[in-house]
Amino acid sequence: MIRSKLLKKQRLILVALVILIIVTGVVSMGIGYSSVSFDRIIPTILGYGEFKESFVIFEVRLPRIFITVLAGMALAVSGAILQGITRNDLADPGIIGINAGAGVAIALFFLYFPIEVGNFVYLLPIIAFIGAFLTAILIYLLSYKRHSGFQPIRLVLVGVGFATALSGVMIVIISSADRVKVDFISKWLAGNIWGTDWPFILALLPWVIILVPYTLYKANRLNLLALDEPVAIGVGVSLKRERFVLLLIAVALAAAAVSVTGGIAFIGLMAPHIAKSLIGPRNQLYIPVAILIGGFLLLLADLIGRNVLPDEAIPAGVMTALIGAPYFIYLLIKRVG
Repeated sequence: MIRSKLLKKQRLILVALVILIIVTGVVSMGIGYSSVSFDRIIPTILGYGEFKESFVIFEVRLPRIFITVLAGMALAVSGAILQGITRNDLADPGIIGINAGAGVAIALFFLYFPIEVGNFVYLLPIIAFIGAFLTAILIYLLSYKRHSGFQPIRLVLVGVGFATALSGVMIVIISSADRVKVDFISKWLAGNIWGTDWPFILALLPWVIILVPYTLYKANRLNLLALDEPVAIGVGVSLKRERFVLLLIAVALAAAAVSVTGGIAFIGLMAPHIAKSLIGPRNQLYIPVAILIGGFLLLLADLIGRNVLPDEAIPAGVMTALIGAPYFIYLLIKRVG
């Protein structure tokens, strides 16, 4: 039974995060290469803006804001699931190679398969899922020992190795490709938010609105998976089946997110950790908080990256890495020590 005091604290945190996302979104709508006066944002949204203001907000800024928030939410949930099923606080879809697997699949599809403009946007999450799923299965199998079972630390090490190897594969793939296509893939690898039109939101949204609520429904199962294996089995949990289903969800969410945002890492690591520090480790409480933290972190990273330099934007993936890499090293030292 969750105490009412904790529930009240969770609601206050959720409200505060919603306000932070709204404020950051408003700032993001106002500043950039083509600025819009803040006192013109609400009139423009209500349909009273000039052509330039309407174009900047509705065709450039709002789609990008929705994409970054949705992708950040998906990556946060993916990270929370991976940390739960592996009982490893260092698990993240970017760190352990799942995003790299999705990237290789997208690169192969983009370079060597005929692309139809109308279907390309909606096929990307599926192609990314196939690549990410195959990578996740290989990492899982190599992290499993027959007599001692699943090895959480081994998963991170194998995953980092896969991420490095797949980066090398990506270089080989693009070495002889057309320059324009290579430019796209390079931006994807850097985490440059490229899917900034409304169709990309429609491509990502179904994955989020179906799989995120299902994860919340499975929150209690994640609590049980965090227990020792004999205890979890003793209370009736089918470990292999539950892990497999939840792994599928984590991979699908990560793949759908990075298919339109590029190679974003560390959101799935940081958001669950921050949420746990605020509200505790129970999945029913911290996952909703992590969802909003993930959306806020990626939105903030994109906002800073677009405006920190006067002439050139820094990809959101680079901004998250600047914060997330030291955080990962800190967690690794803390865990090993």
